[in-house]
Formats: sequence, C-alpha cells, structure tokens
Amino acid sequence: RSCNPPVGNLATGRTPVTLTTCGQNSTELYCSYSEQNLLRQVSQGCGQPRCTKCNANQPDNSHLPADMTDDFFANPVSWWQSAQGVPREEIRLDFETEFYLTHVIAVFKSPRPAAMVLERSQDYGQTWRPYKYFSINCTATFGLQDDLVEEGSMCTSRYSDAVPCTRGEVIYRALNPANKIEDPYSPEAQDLLKLTNLRLLLLKRQECPCYGSGLVEKPQRFAHYAIYDLIIRGSCFCNGHAEESPGSVGFLTEPGSCVGVVHGKCVCRHNTAGDHCEKCAPLYNDQPWKPGDGKTGAPNECRKCRCHNHADSCHFDLSVWLASGKRSGGVCDNCKHNTEGHRCQRCKPGYYRDRGKPMSSTEVCKPCACQPMGSANATFSRSWRCHPKTGFCYCKPGVAGPNCDRCLMGYWGFGENGCRPCDCARDCDQHTGNCFNGYDNEPFFNIPIGGRIPDLVQMPTNESEEEWKWNDHEQGFSALRHPEKCVCKEKVLGSVTDFCQMKYAYVIKARILSAHDKGTHAEVVVKVKKVLKSGKVKIARSNRSIYPESWTNRGCTCPILNPGTDYLIAGQEDSRTSRLLVNMNSLVKPWKAYLGKQVSDILRTGCK
Repeated sequence: RSCNPPVGNLATGRTPVTLTTCGQNSTELYCSYSEQNLLRQVSQGCGQPRCTKCNANQPDNSHLPADMTDDFFANPVSWWQSAQGVPREEIRLDFETEFYLTHVIAVFKSPRPAAMVLERSQDYGQTWRPYKYFSINCTATFGLQDDLVEEGSMCTSRYSDAVPCTRGEVIYRALNPANKIEDPYSPEAQDLLKLTNLRLLLLKRQECPCYGSGLVEKPQRFAHYAIYDLIIRGSCFCNGHAEESPGSVGFLTEPGSCVGVVHGKCVCRHNTAGDHCEKCAPLYNDQPWKPGDGKTGAPNECRKCRCHNHADSCHFDLSVWLASGKRSGGVCDNCKHNTEGHRCQRCKPGYYRDRGKPMSSTEVCKPCACQPMGSANATFSRSWRCHPKTGFCYCKPGVAGPNCDRCLMGYWGFGENGCRPCDCARDCDQHTGNCFNGYDNEPFFNIPIGGRIPDLVQMPTNESEEEWKWNDHEQGFSALRHPEKCVCKEKVLGSVTDFCQMKYAYVIKARILSAHDKGTHAEVVVKVKKVLKSGKVKIARSNRSIYPESWTNRGCTCPILNPGTDYLIAGQEDSRTSRLLVNMNSLVKPWKAYLGKQVSDILRTGCK
C-alpha cells in the first residue's frame, strides 16, 4: 500500500529569519498592557501600560526569532518582537529539503496585522507564490473577494480583527473543502502542498481598540509586531513510499538533534531510494518510477532488473521500455563475471556460456580455449574469439575441432595458414601428408543397422504404437549381434564455418525404429522427435523414412544408425521425391542435449 509519514511541527528545531528584532543594535524601551487586561472586554479599557527594556544581547531581556519556534509548553510566555515603528516585517523559515505542509498557526502577542500574506517557495527561495491573503478588507487591500463571501477565494478577513488584542490566532489549512484532492501524491497535490520555504509578510500594524487617547507613554513604544508561537504542521515528502523518517515524531531522533524535529530524509520502502523516495533503488529500474497512489492505495513498487546476479545496479531506458511493449526497460550497469548485454545475459567477447551452470552462476562464462595457430582472426564479429553460446572456435581453412587444434579429415600440415588438402583419393597422414592406401589406418566403427531388437533395446511403450517387421524378401541384421559385419567412417562435427558450409537441408532429432534392405536401396524408419531445420521437404514430428546413400549388400548403412537410439541427423534432401537423404557428408551423432543446443545456436546465429 502507499504510505504516509507522521505529521509533526516543521518549525521545531529550526530558527526563523526576520528583518528586525527589538534591541538588535541597542537597548529599546517598549510598552505593553498586561495580558489579563487585554483579554477583558474592550469597553473596560486596557488598564495601565507596563514598560520594560529589550536587548537582543541580554538573555533576560531578549525576544529573538527562535522564541517563536521553541517548545510552547515549556516556554508559554516567550515571544519574538520586531523593532519599534517598522511598518512592514517579514518572517521566513527555510527548510533544508522539501516537505509537505498541512497547516500553519501563528499566535500573536501584539494585535494581529490588518494585512498580511502567507507565501511558499518550492525552489529554495528563488520564486514565491501566495498561499493566502489576510486583511480586514480584502477588496480594498488586495483587490480580492473575501472567502466569507466567495468560498475558495485566496483572501480572508477571518483572522485580521484586532480583537482579541493578544493571543489572537492566524490559521491556514492547506487542505480544506475548497481544495478537493483525492490523491495526495498527484502533481496537483504536490503543487499545493510541497514547499522548501515559508514566508509571512506582515504588511500593516493595527492598535488595540482599548488604547486611550490620553496615553502617558510615547505611542511608538507600542508600535511593534510580536508573536508568541509559530507552528507549521507538516511531514516528510516521501511520494507515498515511506511512513517514517529518521528522528520524526514517534521515532528515535538522530544523535545530537532536538527531540521532535521532523527530518527531511525518508526511510524508503517499495524498493525506492533518495531523500524523498523519488527514484528507484539501484537494482530496481525495470519500469518507470511512480509515486504511491494515495487514492487507490497502490504502492507502485519499483521492479528489480533481471541482471542474473551479475550487476549491482541498472538504469531505466525508455527506448528499451517501448521496444518491449512497456513490459521491461531495465538495462544492467557494469556487468560482472565476464557477462554483457542489457540483462548481463550473454558472455562478453573471449568467453562462452557454460551450459552446465545456471545463468546466475559467477562462473557461467568460461574463457575461450582456442588454439592460437589454428583459429581465425576474421570472424562474424571481430571481437569474438569463439562462439559465445557454443564455445566453438572459428578455424582457419582445413582446421577442425572445437578448439581449432587439428586438421580436418582429408587435410594435413597444421600451421599458421591452417591445413592443406591431402593430394590423395582418400585421407592422408596429418603430419606428413602421405596417403593412406586402405582402411587399415582409418578410424572405423563397427556400426550396424537392422531391425528393432526388443531383447537388447528397451523402448518406451508410447514409442511402440506400431510394430516394424521384416518382410520375407528383406534381409537385415544388427552388429549388436554381429559386430564384425559392418564398418563405417565417422563424420565429425568440425568448426562453425565447416558446419555452415555443408548447407544441410534438414536437421532433426530422431529415434531409429527399424531398417530395411530393399535390394536397390536401403530404407530406415525413424520417429522424428524434434525439427531443428527443414528445407523444401516438409517434416512432421511422426514416423517417416530416411534413405542412406551409402549401404552394402550385407545390410549395413553408413553412417552410424543403431535401432532404438536417438540421433542428431543433419543431411540433404531430394525435393523431387520428397526424400530425406543420409550419406557420408551427413552429420549423425547420438543425441545429447548440449549437442542439440550447440547446433541450434549455430543455425540461429552462426550460419548467415
């Protein structure tokens, strides 16, 4: 909910500034009538005056501005008094920050002025605006209608009568029936209630009617303004985000401060900050700051930026806010732990995301481990040393491996310029370039393909809606039972560049269900579980056939395709026959979540 700080006397502990003070330069003799006589009926007269000295430098004879704002319960008969004979006086109270005003009460020792103005400043005294005009004749003095006649007028005669001749009050209420404010934190309310300075302009003195014409004392000795108490009720200005301030009424005071002083700094809630809770806390700028709603009670809390624990602060960016459809506008500042981005959501150049750690981990970004000789300088972005999501390095021509530390199959002579193609029909020695004449030195794998093997491969029940059986004329077997029958070369996942250069038409995750030797071709039935990329041939998440181009009359297909196993398969297509093809240039790897993520990232960001 929105919060309201307690109301206290803003004048307590603060000394007003006046134009004059009696006895300021030398001792003055002034006269006054006793309070007891002045409070009697005017017709009974004022009695005999009493004259005494005023000297601002003598504590027992001084009447200083601070006497207006002292504790009126502890010092009920202390007052401030102006110099003699001044026609106009000014009383100003300067605050060190912004406050909210509720009402003002001035208790006069002298008769109340015949004309005065209460003004406030919201810019520390640079400009002033009136709160209220006071006059026994509003029209004659200020050209305004009296609010006793016209409700809501800026002038009133209510507090300008000379009677009572002492302890007459002047009261101003900032909120009254004429000021219908529903939300105290709205711009309209702030314009009315917020202030940094308050000023009373005393424009015209008046005498008590009981003063006789045959005065024994000189008339100028009665010609002064005098005020017992100046009470300014108000509170901290906290925009609805605090209900207390250090040292405010009802709370502990600061060391060395006066008891009851209303301090201007708020104890902010709702993830806000500042002396007046006028801004969001450093890490809570994901949406625009708003004051609390005093009408509905909505707190309008500041929302935390999503920096994944990699920043201590963020700032609000209007363009980001608008681009998100006004859902999120926070931009994280000074991302730590080798991260960058509006939300510290990606690794900075030279680092890549460790998929095994949560994004909030301090070790989520690992340094690229690129082999300097094998990695390329010219990348998609010159500042990247490796792909920020996969960690794959950008290799020179003919170089392979995630770290660009070896030659591709069919290349040799790893060096500053990459690797050179083998001058052979097949692969060659990566160090000497000497050609291999057979399969003896090549990396072969005993990879089978054949019918589904229930006794060896346990399949989930929801994947076996249809049994895939052999026809009489079809032959097939599995190297799980006959490992000596089949051999295949493996296609390795090289650099990002090499992967993209293959221009695969489709990339899928599929489970091998069965394989069939049709005599003229092989046909492998798979269950497509995920489509990462498709071309002209439409691919649905269902059972379908793929067609190996490399197969033998012994029922073997290449590359690796074991029944009952999930694979990442990337290959070409025949759009004329709507067939998905698998050959020795296809990438076929047992499915791993991280491998799928790496390929997805390459497809999305690497292959342009």
